[in-house]
Amino acid sequence: MMTSLFSLFDPSSSILSLPLNWISTLLGLMFLPYLFWASPSRVLFLWFKTFLILQKEFKTILGPTNLGVSFIFVSLFSLILFNNFLGLLPYIFTSSSHLTMTMTLALPLWASLILYGWINHTQHMFEHLVPQGTPGMLMPFMVLIETTSNIIRPSTLTIRLAANMIAGHLLLSLLSSMGPQLPSGIIPILMFSQILLLMLESAVAVIQSYVFAILMTLYASEVN
Repeated sequence: MMTSLFSLFDPSSSILSLPLNWISTLLGLMFLPYLFWASPSRVLFLWFKTFLILQKEFKTILGPTNLGVSFIFVSLFSLILFNNFLGLLPYIFTSSSHLTMTMTLALPLWASLILYGWINHTQHMFEHLVPQGTPGMLMPFMVLIETTSNIIRPSTLTIRLAANMIAGHLLLSLLSSMGPQLPSGIIPILMFSQILLLMLESAVAVIQSYVFAILMTLYASEVN
């Protein structure tokens, strides 16, 4: 029995104290072996097309000296997208709704970009703290604002992804829990609303994956 609605996000299934819920994060790897022996399908062609479009967009943001960094962000998009969609299936743990996973994705990437920028492009990073045309009196305040903005970036990435995943799943759970108490005539309306909400959550799964990857790409472009 659930003690609260948020308990459905708890990684509670375990065998020998192993948190088996987190294995759902690796379920996306089940789709990879098909690439090596199956003939190309329409779904595979669509995925390759999406992959090329994303890589082209990321390369445009990063510039000509990206040195293959765009592949990292395309892979990041793929990982989040797989986990967001797998979380919409019944009885599958939504790992992307936990701050543990989203912070693990955001913080190391952000920290590595910041360290690389300050070590190799120190003057360029200082220039970012004071936008061009800032009056002299406002420069200390702009440095403080820009520094705070840079520090909270991993937190905003983390909370944005987790909160969007939690909100949709909570709404689906709330509507589904109302089913036994509703009259039989309202059940079709409830089912129709659930289907519409599931379609919305599918769109949110794609959008949040793209937003996470594109923001991280923009952060990487600032250190070049």
